[in-house]
Amino acid sequence: MTMLLSQEQELLKDSAIAFLAEEAPVAQQRRLRDEKAALGFDEKLWQQMAEMGWPVAVLPEEHDGLAAGYLGMGAVFEAIGRNLSAQPLLSQAVMVPELLIRAASEAQQQQWLPLLASGEARLALAIDEHSGRHLPENLSTVAEQTSTGWSLSGEKSFVIDGVGANGFVVLAASAQGAQGLWLVPADAAGVNVKPMSMIDSRNMARVQFDKVALTADMALVAMPAAKALDEVLDRARACMAAEALGLLREVFDRTVTYLKERVQFDAFIGSFQALQHRASRLYVELELLESCVLAALEAIDSGREAKVSEHVSLAKAKASELCEKLCNEAIQLHGGIGVTDELDIGLFFKRARVLQRLLGDGSFHRARFAQLKGF
Repeated sequence: MTMLLSQEQELLKDSAIAFLAEEAPVAQQRRLRDEKAALGFDEKLWQQMAEMGWPVAVLPEEHDGLAAGYLGMGAVFEAIGRNLSAQPLLSQAVMVPELLIRAASEAQQQQWLPLLASGEARLALAIDEHSGRHLPENLSTVAEQTSTGWSLSGEKSFVIDGVGANGFVVLAASAQGAQGLWLVPADAAGVNVKPMSMIDSRNMARVQFDKVALTADMALVAMPAAKALDEVLDRARACMAAEALGLLREVFDRTVTYLKERVQFDAFIGSFQALQHRASRLYVELELLESCVLAALEAIDSGREAKVSEHVSLAKAKASELCEKLCNEAIQLHGGIGVTDELDIGLFFKRARVLQRLLGDGSFHRARFAQLKGF
């Protein structure tokens, strides 16, 4: 087992660090928030990312991908976390294309994968209905068979990058309770998309389906929905844990810098032993998180599918725990200025709170890890 990046992955990492620091820094996220950007990201910047090949970075070569592996993509998401870069990479490079490769027909793949790769179109995964965890549980969205095909009714919440999407991959239950996936155009009659207000100012939608007419060619049937979703969501969780790692490292670095600069009682507060101990414990926790994230990404790349879920839940649980613990500590160590909007720490704090809960929070993944280990 190796966790060293290949030459291609190192190039991907270096290009991401340089590009995001220059084109999509924290200042851009603040601007998008203040302008209340409808999509939550810069479309021109996303097009540049598409031209750099990021949407196909992890896809296999048979689907015109770069096959750079998730260790390489994880490095990109870590850079995204450090810069708070707002972009639809998670949905368009991981969640949707990975699901299409597993569950879509060849015709559906030929229609959508090139459009996603070029940035000409976007699809969003609509599976969650109430929890905000993007977990396919207690489905009330139903696809009922009619004399002319099927009719889809229900509502999905917390649809990542759903605002402005050209279509949705929707998880729905049949009248018999079986789960299925449907590829529904956003402009189909009966589809209503509403933006959800999130504390991190990112693109999140609530999508209503009111007797939307479905045809057989809209169904994704190549792989059972539950198996396909498990594999895809685990890959997305690994990338989110990598983003959290980058975000938390940046928060930690900024906090340590502040401790070295802030003077109180004629001394730098970083010289106070109690604060040094708090910072030291956080550093150790960050190193543990990095090990968990790398293990999850490596398990995906090595094809050890039986171990992927275990490593991913361990990484996501640790990331969720630190998203709360480290960011809370950072606010406190910054003192009164830590709760003001003029300081960027607050923007990191808000994004961390969302990362903490999406695709399962710490409690969910600790329970899942225990179950997978047979407890």
